[in-house]
Amino acid sequence: MADDLELGAFPGLTPTDRENLAGGDENFTPHSWADLKEIIAANNLAILKRKPSDLRRYIKWTNQTKTTYGSITAFILSERLHWETLPALSGGSPSFQCNSTVPFTDISDYKILLNDWPYGFTPDVTHIVVWSKVRMQEQKPEGYLTPESVALVERFVQRTFVEPLSSKEDVAGDFDTRNDRVLWFRNWTGLQSVRGLEHVHVLVRDAPRNLLDRWVGDRP
Repeated sequence: MADDLELGAFPGLTPTDRENLAGGDENFTPHSWADLKEIIAANNLAILKRKPSDLRRYIKWTNQTKTTYGSITAFILSERLHWETLPALSGGSPSFQCNSTVPFTDISDYKILLNDWPYGFTPDVTHIVVWSKVRMQEQKPEGYLTPESVALVERFVQRTFVEPLSSKEDVAGDFDTRNDRVLWFRNWTGLQSVRGLEHVHVLVRDAPRNLLDRWVGDRP
């Protein structure tokens, strides 16, 4: 009963989440790379789901973290990003001293981390989150990125993730990494669990250990 109350009080559950929880781990099918390509191409992000047992743990962690830190945003700033914020208006999103007004331009204005709570992917998929001090332009009211912001993220993902994967020393095998190793998406506002901080999700297939260490290593 306590578990049911905990789940029922969690505001971020989508209809997909509720159906997923009802089915249990034994009926869960992880998202494959082929599935993810179709989901992201169609912008059908609402159907992304976690393994039910992982989702239950995530909900419990979320409730506990909000009790301790006040919000998930406060936890991420304090424990994961270690960014100092500027004074903000009451109820406003955090703001930061930035070296550039253009997202993903200056290395001090963003941070690459592994997702602590990834969706339920097959083992070959690594879930990365890129956090940005600089907000991206979006279209209201849904919160989709503008075409200019999409192009900006595409350039960043290309140079940061795709190009290193395409270098000979980092590639095992002879398939075309440039076309089929990296995907990215940004949840629109209604799907975001951390709305106060700008971030995009990057998925890498068969990510080499040396590149993961390079991407998510200690940085300012």
